[in-house]
Amino acid sequence: MPFYRDLNPTTKEGKRTLKRLLELRKRLAAKIPPRTLDNTILLATWNIRDFDKPAYGRRLEESYYFIAEIISHFDIVAIQEVYKELSALEKVSQILGGHWKKLFTDETVGAKGNDERMAFLYDSRKLSFEGLASELVLRGVKDEKGNLQPVTQVARTPFMVGFRAGWMQFVLATVHILWDENKADPPQRVREIREVAQFLKQRTVDKSTWSKNIILLGDFNIFGTDDATFQEILKAGFTVPEALLKFRSNATQTRHYDQIALIERPQHVELTGNAGVFDYYDVVFRDTPEDKALYMEYMKEYERKKDGSPRSEKSKKNYYQSYWRTHQMSDHLPMWVEMKIDFSDAYLKNKLG
Repeated sequence: MPFYRDLNPTTKEGKRTLKRLLELRKRLAAKIPPRTLDNTILLATWNIRDFDKPAYGRRLEESYYFIAEIISHFDIVAIQEVYKELSALEKVSQILGGHWKKLFTDETVGAKGNDERMAFLYDSRKLSFEGLASELVLRGVKDEKGNLQPVTQVARTPFMVGFRAGWMQFVLATVHILWDENKADPPQRVREIREVAQFLKQRTVDKSTWSKNIILLGDFNIFGTDDATFQEILKAGFTVPEALLKFRSNATQTRHYDQIALIERPQHVELTGNAGVFDYYDVVFRDTPEDKALYMEYMKEYERKKDGSPRSEKSKKNYYQSYWRTHQMSDHLPMWVEMKIDFSDAYLKNKLG
């Protein structure tokens, strides 16, 4: 569990944080299966908005505790939108404790790269890092004459890491697919998903592949499951767990931005059937008059619009709901699946023949 010793119950902020943590823990326990020692792993993906890009100011201290508390209910979490400066990731890691380890990429430079990193946070008591860590570089495509042609790389380079948990050895490939345009199927977004998914499909058959158990997860910016973006995942042979198809992962739960896709293999990659997204806004930074009033004092710098004109009370409340609080937590909800990692019974039966 996270470490709370730095929280001061004598301050209003400290007391509020402690109370909300208790509520959050209760909600998490009700919505997410308990972690096991050696039977299952809980795998999650979470785009944590601008984590922690200074253009929007630092998060409140309580936000880091809420984020750490949520992460601690999983065994491993893929995180997108980690800012290059890393202070937020370091802060959350400190709260989680020394047995939680982190792996992250170099920053992706350029306007489309947005100075972002990809990261994994994992409980080293449950999982071990097996040595494979690679930023995904797409292969060139051969033309009709057999000549290798250059390929456009993904704007925000995906991150592939090899892990072991129990009997399961696997590769996680996390992505943050390009937004590009505010519509369902812009060509560049479709292309990135197609080329990443097809690349990973090929890795499942290459003899040199460290593990054929490849799980593709992250922020795909997919609007809906009927869109070309989503279909590109399926065309590559990956499936999205049935239990996840009904869940939308943006904060307003209107779009299927995030996905966890895999190729199920008996006794190698198996799901338990438990999966979902976790809506923390039921507990923290709620869309209620009480919380809107409570946090107004922390929004003094946002009392005026970008053009300098003052915000109305209605505008302040709308700003809190759709913008300010999503920079405290995120505009995405964590998506998760539970997977089996103990195949000892099947192994023993196979031995018997």
